[in-house]
Amino acid sequence: MNIARRDMLRGAASLPLAAILADPLIARAVAAGLDQVSTKTAGGKTVNASLALPARTPAPAVVLVHEWWGLNDQIKSVAAELAKEGYIGLAVDLYDGKVADKPEGAKPLMGAAMKQPKVAQETVAAWADWLAAHDQATGKIGTVGWCFGGGWSLNASLLRPVDATVIYYGSVSPEWGGVSRAPDALAKLKGPVLGHYATQDNWITKDMVAGFEARMKEADKPFTSHWYEAQHAFANPTQARYDEADAKTAWERTSAFFKQNLA
Repeated sequence: MNIARRDMLRGAASLPLAAILADPLIARAVAAGLDQVSTKTAGGKTVNASLALPARTPAPAVVLVHEWWGLNDQIKSVAAELAKEGYIGLAVDLYDGKVADKPEGAKPLMGAAMKQPKVAQETVAAWADWLAAHDQATGKIGTVGWCFGGGWSLNASLLRPVDATVIYYGSVSPEWGGVSRAPDALAKLKGPVLGHYATQDNWITKDMVAGFEARMKEADKPFTSHWYEAQHAFANPTQARYDEADAKTAWERTSAFFKQNLA
């Protein structure tokens, strides 16, 4: 590691998450410090992820699922932040290494992944199994995802029931990615679900969330939703719709949720 990068990482250790995510150079340096790991799905495909280990283990673990942009430095930096908070952070890749920085590049990547939902299903399930067997993990597992990844955070928890699920403005429709969210399917959830939503979001609407809340109630499963006077992707500092105050509040709530349910 060269001196400049080492000094940057030392400085990043004291920075708040928002400051790291907002600076591409710092986020890149933090992301480069993660370990690259791989495993095989039930279908035999080799899949990859970025791993951040905390200073002390054994520790609970969190699966992170990226936005429609792909597994970029931002999501890897969030995994590193979770490691700073005492968790094993595992940022999984549903795009086979492809990353976009413009909507016209992200849309076909997300479309391709959604056309093969079984592959994505097997991928998130394989990583949950991998963490469950990890010798530095406690066995407690949470999931978190944003937008496209928010939908897959919920799907991962349905495919491999875990201890806590966090959804940032991701789909909670009755069926998504080939996974049912009907009451009988939701009844299989092991831990509670926390959702962060934006009042000005034209995709994840109040009606959609209300429907999910009703189905969770029918399944007798705990669900907490928080609404922010913001737009979709309000927690992403690299996007024009970023809302600093709401992003900070949402992260504080996410951290408290994981602390309560993964300890």
